[in-house]
Amino acid sequence: MADTSFDLIVIGAGPGGYVAAIRGAQLGMKVAVVEREHLGGICLNWGCIPTKAMLRSSEVFHLMHRAKEFGLKADNIGYDLDAVVKRSRGIAGQLSSGIGHLMKKNKVTVFMGEAKIPAKGSVSVKGEKGSQELTAKNIVLATGARARELPGLEADGDLVWTYKTALTPPRMPKKLLVIGSGAIGIEFASFYNTLGADTTVVEVMDRVLPVEDEEISAFAKKSFEKQGMKIMQKAMVKKLDRSKGKVTAHIEKDGKITTQDFDAVISAVGIVGNVEGLGLEELGVKLDRTHVVTDEYCRTGVDGLYAIGDIAGAPWLAHKASHEGVMVADLIAGKHAHPVKPETIAGCTYCHPQVASVGYTEAKAKELGYDIKVGRFPFIGNGKAIALGEAEGLVKTIFDAKTGELLGAHMIGAEVTEMIQGYVIGRQLETTEEDLMNTVFPHPTLSEMMHESVLDAYDRVIHM
Repeated sequence: MADTSFDLIVIGAGPGGYVAAIRGAQLGMKVAVVEREHLGGICLNWGCIPTKAMLRSSEVFHLMHRAKEFGLKADNIGYDLDAVVKRSRGIAGQLSSGIGHLMKKNKVTVFMGEAKIPAKGSVSVKGEKGSQELTAKNIVLATGARARELPGLEADGDLVWTYKTALTPPRMPKKLLVIGSGAIGIEFASFYNTLGADTTVVEVMDRVLPVEDEEISAFAKKSFEKQGMKIMQKAMVKKLDRSKGKVTAHIEKDGKITTQDFDAVISAVGIVGNVEGLGLEELGVKLDRTHVVTDEYCRTGVDGLYAIGDIAGAPWLAHKASHEGVMVADLIAGKHAHPVKPETIAGCTYCHPQVASVGYTEAKAKELGYDIKVGRFPFIGNGKAIALGEAEGLVKTIFDAKTGELLGAHMIGAEVTEMIQGYVIGRQLETTEEDLMNTVFPHPTLSEMMHESVLDAYDRVIHM
């Protein structure tokens, strides 16, 4: 009979769950993971990783069209959508099986099936071979989230798509409507637009990428429009009429409703937590709009029950989930645990141009009462950016005028998703403008713009 008693049971094997399990095992706990679908969760299988693989294909395709600029020749440029998708799925599959190996290596027992918590300290798993009852003193909920569906705009896999269909499309859209311009919506818009779909993005807020700094949003919108995207802000899709091979969207803007025809619609209007069917209400777990309410240590208020990642609320990012997983395992093991502060977590969006940010936007810093200094540096002033043929972009930094604390950093342009980490580390080490100014950045690199942006905040910029 398989062992059913553990020190720690993790429900969900996404970037929060599998990391919590590995850390728990490292700390000497006997750990089990329950997963109903696939190891690696949405992130590895249907999110972060496969979308980046597809975006890389569209980026290379975009560069092939620019061959002449670089003194190169490329004729009869085309693509095979099935092959692009196949590469993306292959990468997802490779990484998912990698998680399986990590579980084995760390002696974590994996149960495939649906989990329910019938009582404190026990988990019942309904799998293909029937039900199993497991027990553990500590349980971590890492069940993630799924796409939010708005009434009347539900996905059907043919004309109206969620991210899953958009990653394995039945055909290449000619005329595409993307509802929502957060990271998911804008990445798909970027991918399909680059491959030649006539793309319209509808955003209910007053700007695209609404969580980003306003200046970055405005820069992004200009870039997208230059690439032929149509952007409708402060607009709402009221309903979709579906007929054979065609969707008529009723779009409300400025109090007027207009209709437009599309052959594919991608709905990316946010996410809802996977909280159903777990027995949480009966346990006395507090829920707030499909998310589990926790304290800063991810404790649910029910003894021995923790919630991490997307199910525990924003920011809905894989790296936040992973860090919470480690923190909770440390906490259970009686080690010193550091709560994850939302403002220390960077957000990265892999559209073209890329967008990355950490900390407060300019508006948020002002709203919090800071007296601020703001620096900016454009890509056009950087030698490496010009050499790469990527002279479009901006680095913006925000400092507390009194203390020199780095309050926020916001970037748009080539490879900013890799560069942002410099500022993230700086913030973690409680850097001041002086530390950053005295740091020697290597030349020629894009990272020099980070230095110049800091210098600009204090009227010391060199190359502008």
